[in-house]
Amino acid sequence: MPELRKTALNSVVRLLYRRVMDEPAHFADRPRNAGSGPGHAMNAPKIALLDAGRWSDYALLDTGNGKKLEKFGPYRFVRPEPQALWTPRLDERQWAQADGVFVSGDDEDAGKWRLRDGVEERWIMEYRGLRFWAHCTPFRHLGFFPEQAVQWDWIEDKIAGARSPVRVINLFGYTGVASLIAARAGADVTHLDSSKKALTYTRENQEAAGLEGKTIRFICDDAMKFMARAARRDQKYDAIIVDPPKFGRGAKGEVWKLFDDLPELLKLCREALSDKPLFVVLTTYAIRASSLAVRYALEHAMSDLGGHVEGGEMVTREADTQRLLSLAHFSRWSR
Repeated sequence: MPELRKTALNSVVRLLYRRVMDEPAHFADRPRNAGSGPGHAMNAPKIALLDAGRWSDYALLDTGNGKKLEKFGPYRFVRPEPQALWTPRLDERQWAQADGVFVSGDDEDAGKWRLRDGVEERWIMEYRGLRFWAHCTPFRHLGFFPEQAVQWDWIEDKIAGARSPVRVINLFGYTGVASLIAARAGADVTHLDSSKKALTYTRENQEAAGLEGKTIRFICDDAMKFMARAARRDQKYDAIIVDPPKFGRGAKGEVWKLFDDLPELLKLCREALSDKPLFVVLTTYAIRASSLAVRYALEHAMSDLGGHVEGGEMVTREADTQRLLSLAHFSRWSR
């Protein structure tokens, strides 16, 4: 099976390469090649930089020396940031006043927090009127990802502008802020994650947001298996949110590897779309992939639907500067 999967993935890569180099776009925003030959510039798809600039409870205060200083509600935290290859703007005293510092272990995404006395176990954050919980996790994040706010806004606008009821499924839904945004906008939401703990956090966030009356179905399952069953049962959704990890395990120990499994998952997502699909949004924190690879993967899966594909990077602007910190790649398909 691994060899077959690798062969299939290589076939997709070769197909995408041929389409990029030789084929005019299926979508209006992909220009043709400017020319060919050594050193000749090529007109590539536009790479958008989306800045989550509508926060009041969150701010990126400073970056540098492989770290970032951030404000989360009433607290300031220092977290690792390998891309911060420059010198911090603020002086050391301001960094030293942080309420918590994350210290990485052997795995760069895991470690432990060193917190000052008085930092609560969890506290309420708010984004554009939506309340939810934040907490320090062993994986250096705080229960949500602030840069995802640009996708929350887009999702809410798409659902609010729809002319009919919208069925949304959020795969790898984690603590569910995107699900709550979709539910608040009026969608019928299915929230799926392989972690029971994540589902518990989502229910607590639903209560904190005052959205208990909104329709959200909670499912603990492996995303690939669930979407395969949905395809067999002709179970349809108008919109799909996909935010997969680089590596993970399903509810029954299933192994997820982004570079092996994403093409097949996107194929299943295409099969699960309704006759009147609204959107698919894909985000990934796999730095080894480029934003173009993420865009082309989604474009390939949706190629028979027409519509519009865009892609790029999700960034956060450092306070009082024009410096942007790139945190994730995204691609979005919509009518």
